[in-house]
Amino acid sequence: YPLDFEKFWLAARNNPHDFTAWTELLQYVEQENHLFAARKAFDAFFAHYPYCYGYWKKYADMERRFDCSRETEEVFERGLQSIPLSMDLWIHYISYLQSTLDMNLPESIQKIRGVFEAAVAAAGMDFRSDKLWELYVEWEREQGDLRAVTGIYDRVLSMPTQLYNHHWEKFKEHVLHNPPKDILSPEELLWVQSKLATDPVPKPPEPEATEAPPGEDLPPGVEGKAAAAATDAQVGTQRGIPGDSLGTPPPFPTRLTFNSQEDLDQEKIRELVISMRQQIYAQNEAEVSKRWNFEDGIKRPYFHVKPLERAQLRNWRDYLDYEMAAGSHERTIVLFERCVIACALYEEFWIKYTKYLENHTVAGARSVFQRACGYHLPRKPNIHLLWAAFEEKQGNLDEARRILRCFEEVVPGLAMVRLRRVSLERRQGNLEEAEALLLEAMRANEGLPLASFYAVKLARQACKVQKNLGKARKVLVEALEKDPDNARLHANLLEMEFGADVRQNEGNTMSCFERALRSPLPDEAKLIFSQRRVEFLEDFGSSIHR
Repeated sequence: YPLDFEKFWLAARNNPHDFTAWTELLQYVEQENHLFAARKAFDAFFAHYPYCYGYWKKYADMERRFDCSRETEEVFERGLQSIPLSMDLWIHYISYLQSTLDMNLPESIQKIRGVFEAAVAAAGMDFRSDKLWELYVEWEREQGDLRAVTGIYDRVLSMPTQLYNHHWEKFKEHVLHNPPKDILSPEELLWVQSKLATDPVPKPPEPEATEAPPGEDLPPGVEGKAAAAATDAQVGTQRGIPGDSLGTPPPFPTRLTFNSQEDLDQEKIRELVISMRQQIYAQNEAEVSKRWNFEDGIKRPYFHVKPLERAQLRNWRDYLDYEMAAGSHERTIVLFERCVIACALYEEFWIKYTKYLENHTVAGARSVFQRACGYHLPRKPNIHLLWAAFEEKQGNLDEARRILRCFEEVVPGLAMVRLRRVSLERRQGNLEEAEALLLEAMRANEGLPLASFYAVKLARQACKVQKNLGKARKVLVEALEKDPDNARLHANLLEMEFGADVRQNEGNTMSCFERALRSPLPDEAKLIFSQRRVEFLEDFGSSIHR
């Protein structure tokens, strides 16, 4: 390894939650251009921060510089498995394949098409996935498969995305500039021809773009054709969409001179093809309008360790609530996945995601718990407690035990985790194990207030669950010998004595009062015990001499 590698490595490994230490380590191995050191550093880094797509690209680029083609592809696949919504990583991977595969081989074409399909299946529903869809369209056009281009447009035209209007205009251009037989499947072409033989061609209605729904602003691309074209040109430049310029598409002729009946028939087919998809476009436009303000509120869609502003967190909450109420299950999942990238270090969004998934898929909820607890929130107790409870509900008791035990090893001393372990064993009837866990906690915290806290828990279990008042009394009396000025111990012992048969337990109850009044408790606490003693004797005392 390079000379200073150990220094940077230890700084990161000894404090794995120090993001700066990791970035300094990665920057060092890149500068040294040392492949083995880089592999060790990147692999360790991604065990903590798998959502950093930029570093996946750096890792793949380093493998490529050393001509490690198999390893390069493996890095891309690992990165895309970790962050499947990363458009940049998908596009970087596709670009790598295009530059390294022999495009004269049919299997190369099939491989790239397969990766495109995997990309749009994983990330195509993202509101900002336009760049990926456009790249797919252009690639199929380069292959000369115009029917495939039509198929892609048919999918994206029903997808609410940022540049939805641009896709519509490009689709119309595709239809009007190519012969119908080249762009339509034989089945659709036959259907269109039979439709034209029986019905007149409906004129495609213009998009209703002059008014927005009450209380909603029109998103760019809805104000009319001229404004749409201008907006698309501007947004397309900002997003860096490959291919042709996104400026105003060439004007489509409204009056044509046809040289033959065949030309006239083709034009009618084109009109019907566009008309059939006009309603889909209008519906998609309405869906975009509903989401536009939410999308506009997302200022940092990528992962970072820096906290998000409150306004952005509130926007994510509101957007998720809207999508869960009004959207499809698939769109809700995609939005949750986008959210937990930007908000990976916020426990509330992972919890919200798991609660949503528990009503749909057990395997999906488990996968989210594993990602949240295994990578992003290894020291957050609530998500671990919920995961353990989830596994217990599924009957996976050993897994629930493992989750709690492992978390306690990472973050020792949390009473809420120890008590959850105790209650799990109690629910399964393992009272001896539950008692052993409490005794272990008492010993580990001897001399601390927490030991008395666990003593109370153990005494309650002995009294209420095991129905053994003598055992419970012994636990609390021993605890009071070590912590005599603990008012909570005195109060719990008194309550347990009260709970027994008053006539048979009068002596033990009076002993409890006397022990409290002799203890080094503050005078205010002793006054309360004295008042309760008088009240007890008035209500239950057997002799006036007491």
